[in-house]
Parts: sequence; structure tokens; C-alpha cells
Amino acid sequence: MELAYYPGCSLHASSALYDEQSKLVLGRLGVSLREIDDWSCCGATSAGKASEFMSVAMPARNLGLAEATGLAEMVIPCSACYSRTLVAQVRLERDPSLKAEINAELKKRAEGRIKVSSILEVLLARIAAGALEGQVKKPLTGLKPVCYYGCMLSRFPADVEISDSVENPQGMEKTLAAAGARALDWNFKTDCCGASAGVNDTATALKLMTRIMKDAVARGANCFVTTCPMCQMNLDAYQKDFCARSGICERLPVYFITELLGVALGFDPIELQLDRHFVDALGLLKELKLI
Repeated sequence: MELAYYPGCSLHASSALYDEQSKLVLGRLGVSLREIDDWSCCGATSAGKASEFMSVAMPARNLGLAEATGLAEMVIPCSACYSRTLVAQVRLERDPSLKAEINAELKKRAEGRIKVSSILEVLLARIAAGALEGQVKKPLTGLKPVCYYGCMLSRFPADVEISDSVENPQGMEKTLAAAGARALDWNFKTDCCGASAGVNDTATALKLMTRIMKDAVARGANCFVTTCPMCQMNLDAYQKDFCARSGICERLPVYFITELLGVALGFDPIELQLDRHFVDALGLLKELKLI
């Protein structure tokens, strides 16, 4: 099957490994990705702070480009890009005058003909279709992950229909279970990590990350799993700092869901770019004889 693919800015920059992993893993599960031509930034969280109109217009342009492919579905791995694009599509549908105003300036109009899916929705659909059967080379036995969804997959600035619970999402847990790992229950799966406040309000962001880390450690987790590039970057890049400030001795690798699925599918860890983390992501997997 072929899906339109919107990587977004992070997957072409700081989280380029996530882009490569998504292509590898989804390809193995029978999904061909067609990156939409000439895509642009969706506005992420900053556009809405500057202009409500631009927070819809920016993702609307990408929606128009995706619809022009003629494909029925677009997958967006980044949680922020997914949230922004899905909300924009809903707002265009509910506000005909706004839709007309934005489409008047677009070469490729956003008409609402394409399904916008998160990477978890696509993975779960492929697993339900049996695409993972016989493919798991290294069951993720011994992993004790906590699934960290963060804000963007659980809280939307509009009433949108999604396939998972916003209070206790289970998409990552189900995906990992299909690969042989049992995720731990915990209290902070939808809490905010501070997002971009890590840059402009570091003290607040570090405080939020510390709370997340403390609960994960208290539950006996040996790693985090996420789908959000910002969440992954914050908990990975700042972990040494917030742990040192709070007297936390443990260090937990922060994996993208695609990394762990890639390991289970037998991909080489260097091909998955597991060596590109701030917190060692290879040691735990070697200890558990998963690589």
C-alpha cells in the first residue's frame, strides 16, 4: 500500500534518524511512503501563538499538496505536525468561509479528501492486518518501557475524532506488545515535558522533565518510548542535566517507537542510527541480547 508522507521539519533536521526509521519499518510492513512535493512547515506550536489564521493556513497548504497526490491517506510521524494538520483539516471543514479564504491563495486546494493518520494509527492497522506475523526476529523480551505520549497526541485545541483514548492512550502499548514487550503502567504518559520551553524557560522545562523521570524510575522502567521528536529530544538531551540537579542516579534511553520495532524486525542498530542518542541507547539492548 502507498501512503502520502509528511515528515515535517524535525524529521529533516534534529530527528533525521526518525525519518529513516519510519521508512525502514513501514517499508518492512508493506507500506510505501510518497513524500509530498514541496511541503513546508506546518507551524507547529508557534504559529498559533502568532496568528490563528496562519495556524490553519500553513498546514492547509500541505493538505492541498497531499490531496494532489491522489492518495487516500497521509501519515505524519511527528506528534506536533500530526496534531496541527488534523486540527487544521477539522477547522477548514467546520468553517466554510475560512476554507474559501485560504484555498483562494493555494495552487493545490485543501478539500478534506485525505485521511490524516499518526504513525501509531498506521502501525496498528498494519499489525491488525497481519503484516508483523513472522517478521519479529528479536522479540523485545526484558524491555520494561514506559510509553510517553506527551501533549500533542492527547490534547487538541479543537474537538477531533481520534482512534485512541486521550486520557489513557494505548497505541504504543499495543504496538510494543505485538513485538514482545510489555509496557509498564505509570502516571505521566500524557504530561508535558516543557516542549520548546527547554530553550526559553529552561528551569520550568527541567522541573517538568524531572517529574516524568522520577515516576518512570519509581515504576521500574528501563527505557522511555515515544513518537514525538520534541519529547524525545528533551528527555534525551536534557536528561544528564535534570538528573544531576535532582539527584537521580538512573539513566533511561529514550527510544522512538520505530527504533524498537526496527530492532524487533532485525534491522542493524547502526542502520537504525541507535548510536545517535545522548543517553546510551545501545547498552540496554546489548544487555538484553536484543542486538
